[in-house]
Amino acid sequence: MNAVIRQAAAMLLCYPDRGFYERLPLVRAAVAETGPGEAREALTAFCAYADGKTDLELGAAYVRTFDLKRRRALHLTYYTDGDTRRRGHALARIKEIYAACGWHLDPGELPDHLAVVLEFAARGDAAQGQRLLEAFQPGIELLRAALHDCGSAYAAVLDAVAATLPPSDEARREATRMAAAGPPVEDVGLDPYGTGAVPLGMPAAMGAER
Repeated sequence: MNAVIRQAAAMLLCYPDRGFYERLPLVRAAVAETGPGEAREALTAFCAYADGKTDLELGAAYVRTFDLKRRRALHLTYYTDGDTRRRGHALARIKEIYAACGWHLDPGELPDHLAVVLEFAARGDAAQGQRLLEAFQPGIELLRAALHDCGSAYAAVLDAVAATLPPSDEARREATRMAAAGPPVEDVGLDPYGTGAVPLGMPAAMGAER
């Protein structure tokens, strides 16, 4: 069931272009076949919301929600690394994990976009995808809380994602810390003082576990 929920959430977190609306009935049907629970209810509610909007209306809501407010970013390394040089190391690390599992990104896709990570977990390598999602769980919780705070319908999609992850008080505490501190900033000229890549607990690159 988690794979279906994650694939559906991945599709719903993409920009709502014509292809989005062509896929929406398939997403709704797939979600309806999952077992009862919070994830199904949340995604069903969002599908109904999206179906009631035009592509222009939903596109504008998407941009307002994710593109103009940096604390509501869909790129997960933003929460751990901000716009620092460390973020490049983290992105390269995720790409290594994908490549080791035979998963290749489309040109222009960043590996830390939540939709990409969800699709990898759903259709690529479930074990490695689970580890990645858990490594970024504090950022996911922070985004989820921010979406609820601003009353965004997209909060339902994050609720569904959260329902596929183990409950974690530690992740919620780290999300609270991130919210208070804000994203990391570059400490130019302080390389000897620990401005290297922050360990995220991401899985070691290995072959796909299928």
